[in-house]
Amino acid sequence: MEMNHIIDVLLGIIMAGSGWFISAQSKEIKRIDILLNKTREDYAKRDDVTVAINRLEEKIDRILERIK
Repeated sequence: MEMNHIIDVLLGIIMAGSGWFISAQSKEIKRIDILLNKTREDYAKRDDVTVAINRLEEKIDRILERIK
């Protein structure tokens, strides 16, 4: 019976450690996702990006006009 209790305790410790590890990884992924979204928003608001997008739109419009 003693060996049974030792195995149960070890399995409990392994399960608790696994649960803690998965929880910590999940929190870190959420944190990184938030930071990535913030970075995307900041980058998209930069003036050089908006100017480049506007230039691309104008070029696409000119190409479409040539096709018509």
